[in-house]
Amino acid sequence: MACVDFVELATDFLEGALPDDAEWHFIEHLAECGGCERNLDQIRQTIATTGELTPSSISSDARAQLLTAFRDWQRQ
Repeated sequence: MACVDFVELATDFLEGALPDDAEWHFIEHLAECGGCERNLDQIRQTIATTGELTPSSISSDARAQLLTAFRDWQRQ
């Protein structure tokens, strides 16, 4: 599995939505690729952190910056 494929499947993996064969390839790649392992850890940390946010817990400027960062990540 290529890293780009791994990234595309990460959300489905975390949600338990991958077919068995795709999950096997995903886990196999994860065991061999430190970069993808770090990426998956970052996704898990992001989910945990943003899951604690409420609209009233951050300023409107911080919210705007977060939204911009998520929208623009592929352009960088």
